[in-house]
Amino acid sequence: MDARTALGLRMTSLLLRRSESGSGGPSTVAGVVEWFGAMQAQDVNSALWSLGCRLPGSSLDDVNAALEKRTVLRTWPMRGTVHFVPAADAHWMLDLMGVRTLAGAAKRRETLGLDEKTVERAVEILGSALAGGGRMTRAECLATLTDGGVEVTGQRGYHLLWYASQRAVTAIAPHVGKDQTFVLLDDWVPAPNRPSREEALGIMALRFFRSHGPATRKDFAGWTGLPMTDCKAGIAEAGDTLTPVDVDGVEMIMAADAEPSVFRGWRALPGFDEYMLGYKDRSLMATPEQLAAIIPGGNGVFQSTIVRDGRVMATWKRTLTRKGVTVTVLPLAEFDLAFAEKALKPFAAYLGVPLTVNNP
Repeated sequence: MDARTALGLRMTSLLLRRSESGSGGPSTVAGVVEWFGAMQAQDVNSALWSLGCRLPGSSLDDVNAALEKRTVLRTWPMRGTVHFVPAADAHWMLDLMGVRTLAGAAKRRETLGLDEKTVERAVEILGSALAGGGRMTRAECLATLTDGGVEVTGQRGYHLLWYASQRAVTAIAPHVGKDQTFVLLDDWVPAPNRPSREEALGIMALRFFRSHGPATRKDFAGWTGLPMTDCKAGIAEAGDTLTPVDVDGVEMIMAADAEPSVFRGWRALPGFDEYMLGYKDRSLMATPEQLAAIIPGGNGVFQSTIVRDGRVMATWKRTLTRKGVTVTVLPLAEFDLAFAEKALKPFAAYLGVPLTVNNP
């Protein structure tokens, strides 16, 4: 298989070639998240558009309303990074992958001046405050910890909120206005799925390669944070639902029922999207020079991208006001700006505001 065909397959796997009719994949927020297994959600506005751009015709209000149904939540399931995950799968995903991040928590606590007794006390305080269906904003959580005698200055507060969620006690609920909120995980997920470890590895392998394939084993290991031994075991557990494929001499894996085809079209994607973050090797999508512009300084902050036929063409930044959204497009290749405007129209429609496109 050549790179062009592989890229077309990836765009299909990533649910990025769907028409306005919405045909060709999951049609709900819960369905999209389950398809991926986990979707990067550290930056909430990017994460919401990651969902919106895969559900043609949906609005920001539609996506937010769907998140209140408790079928999807945010937590730190892997790599110490916030993701959307299927709510019923949060417990076992934390057990499978989140524990690896917990292993380094003691060293971080030492840096922050926290001891084990204090962090366990913080978890107890938050658990008690949220019991019985409670829901608190981030500020309210930190105030509650302070009132309980736990110091939250500097990075301590973030670490304690992370730790409580990593321990599967709390989870991040949808925003209320501009405020992040927290709930008890067990309250929001009273009947969690409980696969065996082997089954869990197989589920993660299937979901990753189904939603990102063709991709390499290294991509899978980088995405999950699991050791290669576990990754190979997961691929083996997934069995004949996955199939190997040679992409210009590189061995990759994809869903066995995926149908190769070339993708043509323009897409405006958020910076923190699985299109970029799901891969260790991003050469199918962008040149080294383009990647340097997408991740300036290699600082881990990904710029939003405009993509043609699966390849990056530009980055973009938005300014949202009551009158509309103004998008500044920064080309990384030569093209007619009219195509960028066409790619951005679904984003403006999702926000429900007029669009203005600038090219400085």
